[in-house]
Amino acid sequence: QVQLVESGGGAVPPGGSLTLSCTTSGFTFSTTPMTWLRHHPRRGIEWLSSINSSGDDVAYADSVKGRFTIARDNANSALFLQLNDLRPDDTAVYRCSRPDTRYTWPHSSEYTWAYWGRGTQVTVSS
Repeated sequence: QVQLVESGGGAVPPGGSLTLSCTTSGFTFSTTPMTWLRHHPRRGIEWLSSINSSGDDVAYADSVKGRFTIARDNANSALFLQLNDLRPDDTAVYRCSRPDTRYTWPHSSEYTWAYWGRGTQVTVSS
């Protein structure tokens, strides 16, 4: 069974940084593109970033481009999101997802997200 477990969230001041992790099991991670999403308290679900199976192609939402970095460790079936220069409106539950790869890259639309993790809370406030 596909398992996606996020960790690494927390409370940080504006300008702070966090590294989020997504540990996975139940599928062949090394052949699968992956995606990070977030659930805002008011804005709903937002796609953040995608990474292809080998890690040599990435995509970012405009809201996080230049601040967030997606990465993967295929040897450990793990996905990461480095969050830098955090802002209060980054406050959200961050989730990793495994797309349905029948849909096209960069899997930025909700209908492409086949599996979601439960999420890890990031809170940015003074």
